[in-house]
Amino acid sequence: MRSGPDDEATGVLERLLSTRWSCRAFRPEPVPREEIERVLEVARRTPSWCNTQPWHLHVASGQRTVDLRTALAAAIADGPVENSDLPFPASYDGVYRDRRRVSGWQLYESLGIEKGDRAASARQTLRNFDFFDAPHVAVLTTDRTLGTYGAVDCGLFLDNFLLAAHSRGIATVPQAALAAQAPVLREFFGLPEDRLVVVGVSFGYADVEHPVNGYRTDRLSVADVATFVD
Repeated sequence: MRSGPDDEATGVLERLLSTRWSCRAFRPEPVPREEIERVLEVARRTPSWCNTQPWHLHVASGQRTVDLRTALAAAIADGPVENSDLPFPASYDGVYRDRRRVSGWQLYESLGIEKGDRAASARQTLRNFDFFDAPHVAVLTTDRTLGTYGAVDCGLFLDNFLLAAHSRGIATVPQAALAAQAPVLREFFGLPEDRLVVVGVSFGYADVEHPVNGYRTDRLSVADVATFVD
């Protein structure tokens, strides 16, 4: 067992984290089942509180992806209404509001949507519910009784799923918008009441020529994310 630094492993992880992005335009061809299972084979090694491993993914492909699009379209016909199993942020204030706005402006600028064009931005928001044309969508759930820490563990699993997919050339976009339609997902996948919807993830192969896939968000510096107490 290696006990010292592994620069090669660090470099691989750094490249994955630096180059992964949230895809919002997919090609139609599906990801082979063996590739999806390879991603899950990596992600299943995620650590968790007391090794509880509370995560479970329901993955829709083919006609079932189409069926879920149809079910969501019917549910939001009069406009999306938040109905999530886990509470969403009460508000975005200060730096969180600023970062959210910058990210949103980058998205809209890539699509030629002008600031203040609420109709166009609303149409783009609705694209969440057709999975940006992705051929697959996964819904991540946790056990209700494990509360906050079950959700935290699922966040670790989600990150490893995203990175493992990226390492295989599979593009992803985690979507809180899908979690906001938890009753639809619960009925569609037959989720028991003891499972809480954490997030949805649309995935497939990226349409790299689409302008929406051309921008990247920035990250804080080490000085901004850590305080050293010596």
